[in-house]
Amino acid sequence: MSNEQPSTGHSGRRTKDLGERTKKFALQIIRLYSALPKATEARHLGRQVLRSGTSVGANYREANRARSKAEFIAKIGESLKELDETAYWLDLLAESGMAPKAPVLDLRDECDQLLAIYTAISKKSKASLA
Repeated sequence: MSNEQPSTGHSGRRTKDLGERTKKFALQIIRLYSALPKATEARHLGRQVLRSGTSVGANYREANRARSKAEFIAKIGESLKELDETAYWLDLLAESGMAPKAPVLDLRDECDQLLAIYTAISKKSKASLA
């Protein structure tokens, strides 16, 4: 996976690439949820990671349709919040043994990469306001 930093612009290849990447991430989260055991505990954690992991891309799409830089920054912040929460639920799934470690660790790695990208976007966007 690429570590290429997307632009904070509203259109262009990098923006499209990050949109596709967050959609792929959401689809992988959905597949993980579908493969979880039917136990109450696993389903509870699964619903949490499903909600947070699939909302990242939706917030990114909203950010790219923002009417102002402040609105863009706010939506990127929401994506960061959801990524951080997703990392937490993935850690719980892995450490509890409720999910196979390999797919969870792959998702956790992608989550960390997305966190780094979104953090860079957020910092760059905030700096451009100053």
